[in-house]
Amino acid sequence: MSINIAILDYPQSLKSALHGLFEIFTMANQVAAEQHLSYRFNPQIIDAGNADFPVAKNFDLLLLPPSNDGDYYLAPSAHLLDWLRLQHSAGAVLGAACAGTFILAASGLLKGKSATTHWGLEAIFRQQYPLVHLSIDKIVINSGDLITAGGMLSWLDLALEIVAQFSQPSVMRQLGKILVVDTGLREQRFYQQFNPIFNHGDQAILNIQQHLPTCLEHKISVSELARHSCLTDRTFLRRFVQATTLKPVQYIHRLRIQRACDLLETTRHPFDWVANQVGFEDPGACRKIFVRIMGLTPSEFRKRFK
Repeated sequence: MSINIAILDYPQSLKSALHGLFEIFTMANQVAAEQHLSYRFNPQIIDAGNADFPVAKNFDLLLLPPSNDGDYYLAPSAHLLDWLRLQHSAGAVLGAACAGTFILAASGLLKGKSATTHWGLEAIFRQQYPLVHLSIDKIVINSGDLITAGGMLSWLDLALEIVAQFSQPSVMRQLGKILVVDTGLREQRFYQQFNPIFNHGDQAILNIQQHLPTCLEHKISVSELARHSCLTDRTFLRRFVQATTLKPVQYIHRLRIQRACDLLETTRHPFDWVANQVGFEDPGACRKIFVRIMGLTPSEFRKRFK
């Protein structure tokens, strides 16, 4: 069985991902042959910055790698989007990694569907494509005909997912052993950092955002923050959510857990000490919030990243 793959070299795409994807599928062919399987991937790098796409050829898979630099992925060409829709309507599976998900979303094919992208691009993606169900915690989301992957190097996760789907999981697992990469379930939130929104234009809320990191070890109440910003509690809450997309308590929890992550990585102090340093009187409560936000226990986090 032959699987024809178009790896799209769109303007400013990550070249290492283009060639990495090509080589992963070539290696998968070798593994499949060793397992006496008839599956064969035929990858081809297509110049997606060229108006002359191979329109007469139908592919089984089209892959959008991450972007290296620039902002092409924020406003891709109409010609490329038309071609993606045409190939999808002919039965092609479309895959995208990192910023490549923006291009897939621009085609309209992700509307009402679940998808992921790089955690650092979450805010702009939600703003640009509100009808896509973004699940930023996930590294890979596979809807069968549409597959998206999260981080800058998630093209590797995307490739392994495709190998498992189009050949056999045994090929994917053996490929992972050869590459020495983790083929088990992971989540993007293990690696994400809290990057607050600051460019919202609300000076009163910005002042609070700049103040909060200086007092995380103390008790913080919404009423206190409202007074500090010279606003009523209700007005402060409304404007804070509008500016940051988070409730004050959620925002403070994320700041504290980010600080806790830093301490777990850079010190050997026990977690009870860490919890106290970031403003939690109850280490158990801190641990529950840590797991909810990071997807790992504090000890698992320290073991993975220290």
